[in-house]
Amino acid sequence: MQLNNHLQQHPQRAALHNEIHARPPEAMNAPLAISHIVMVCDAAQREASRSHVATLLRDHHLPQPDGQSTHIRMDIGSFRLRWELHTEFVTYTFMRPLEATGFGEREPATALEAVPQDWLAALPGQCLASLHLWVLPTNTFGTASLVKHVLHEDTLVASTVADGHGEVYTDFAIHADSFARMVLLVGGMTQRRLGRLVQRLLEIETYRMAALLGLPAAREAAAVLAFAERELAELAQAIRAAARDDEPQLLDRLTRLAGQVESQYAATHSRFSASAAYFELLDKRISDIAESRLAGLQTIREFMDRRLTPARSTCEWATRRQDALSQRVSRISNLLRTRVEIEQQQSSQALLATMNQRQDLQLKLQATVEGLSVAAITYYIVGLVSYLAKGAQSMGWPWSPESTAAWAIPVVAFGVWWSLRRLHLTVFKD
Repeated sequence: MQLNNHLQQHPQRAALHNEIHARPPEAMNAPLAISHIVMVCDAAQREASRSHVATLLRDHHLPQPDGQSTHIRMDIGSFRLRWELHTEFVTYTFMRPLEATGFGEREPATALEAVPQDWLAALPGQCLASLHLWVLPTNTFGTASLVKHVLHEDTLVASTVADGHGEVYTDFAIHADSFARMVLLVGGMTQRRLGRLVQRLLEIETYRMAALLGLPAAREAAAVLAFAERELAELAQAIRAAARDDEPQLLDRLTRLAGQVESQYAATHSRFSASAAYFELLDKRISDIAESRLAGLQTIREFMDRRLTPARSTCEWATRRQDALSQRVSRISNLLRTRVEIEQQQSSQALLATMNQRQDLQLKLQATVEGLSVAAITYYIVGLVSYLAKGAQSMGWPWSPESTAAWAIPVVAFGVWWSLRRLHLTVFKD
């Protein structure tokens, strides 16, 4: 009995579920010619590539692709097209069957020969990798001489793959037509397994080149990092012997150096991170083909380990140098700022001590002025008392004005001093 599912579905459930079915391998039969092209594109060129494929399909009266599709597989007639949209690049894979005849005297036809050349020349972006791959049965006459005819013997790399069910040969060289070459000889293998193996081999070439995009950036960063490290060492030495007046200039130099380091880090961090991810994918794809040694020849794993390890180490070392330099700049900046702050605090304490001294002196001067004020006020009040005593004599005042003034001096002085004292107490209390 079926029950209706009334559970509320996540809006991305279907997309997330179908992600495991994205970019499935083709079912293939040997003999087969495959041409694989990787075009590095920006955002506008990636969208243009979808329109470019739509133009090819329209010219062959085929259905148009979905505007949001990132993977297209289509039988054009004389060849099959596989188009994939990635984050940084777009891949085009062209396939067509070959006649099962001898291949010893000449190079087999390529799948690219069946593609319209005008359309092919107008592919958006810049070509990063291109490869011709021939998938042939192991019992095909002339395959041994074909390998020698198609590939350079001095740089030949080969191994058995798919647990001994196939042999792959390549030289990892760019030939006169700007394409690399690879020959895959297969025995008893299902169509799906052959499709997965071919897809892994194409991805090895794709991710190998994509991973190496970080190498030029690492080499450019090395020069910038070397200059920054020398500048930082000079600044550290200058900070040790710097006087107080030199610190603002040193802090300004250190701030500009920190900005330069962080700017360079921001410009290359995403590239180095992408290269590290591509190197991991490359290792995974090499493991997936399950290769083993052919007598006297390097395997793909051995070749990659020997030739790609320096490039990988250069990218990783540049990343570590950037991180270490950024941390060193931050530490020295903090030390210099701490030193400046301590000296500022010491200057502030000295300034406060000076202000306290000035305030004490001001209070002393004020007390002196207040004593003079008491004397002056007393003098004027006693003068008034003297004039009052002179006028009071005619009315019978018994003492002379001089005696009255003399007796009034201490009384007036005490009264003035006491009044000023009360006023000070009131002000300080408030």
